[in-house]
Amino acid sequence: MKLSIVIPAYNEEATIEEIIAKVRAAPLPAGLMREIVVVNDGSKDRTGDILRRFEGQPDIAIVHQANQGKTAALLTGFKKATGEILLVQDADLEYDPNQYPRLVQPILDRTTDVVYGSRFLGVIEGMEPVNRWANLISNWTFRLLYGVKITDINTCYKVFTYRAWADMVITSRNFAFETEFTVRLLRQGFGIKEVPIEYKARSRQAGKKINWSTAMEMFWPIIKYRFMR
Repeated sequence: MKLSIVIPAYNEEATIEEIIAKVRAAPLPAGLMREIVVVNDGSKDRTGDILRRFEGQPDIAIVHQANQGKTAALLTGFKKATGEILLVQDADLEYDPNQYPRLVQPILDRTTDVVYGSRFLGVIEGMEPVNRWANLISNWTFRLLYGVKITDINTCYKVFTYRAWADMVITSRNFAFETEFTVRLLRQGFGIKEVPIEYKARSRQAGKKINWSTAMEMFWPIIKYRFMR
């Protein structure tokens, strides 16, 4: 069985090489192969140049596209992936790939098709108050409107079988992927299992892209998809 690790990247020259090295070195359960798919979403820094060094290597696929936002980069990566299990990995260093075994094991045990790595069930370091409250409000609102307790809807670490993804149509853009993907999973009858993870937030000075504008972009679909189909 193969795990496809999809990494959307936009202006991540400071961390892209290191995160690829960490993903390659991360432990996996016995018998699970890995495939790395990196999508350069029109980066304006040296990210594209760095990624070209990896082109042609057997365990990694590099895709370059014009800038279309995170959702488009993810969709490109999912289409390129060939594994039975897909895992989303950010291109910064906030999420540690050494946590892969706990994320994929429930799927390997066939107890679920979808696993979310929850920061709020685990350990959070360095998250700014504005980001913490934006996440908590999203989680509370989602639970109220959908009647499903999810403690971290906006986590990067979403792991799922190809079966869960195969028939899904995503129409949102950029950071709204997190909400639409979750809603569509639930509407298709897939349960979401959460496992605790460790998370180390980076600052805006270090390249953090989430602000109040993107937070609202992630929040609005919670309401939109509840009352619109």
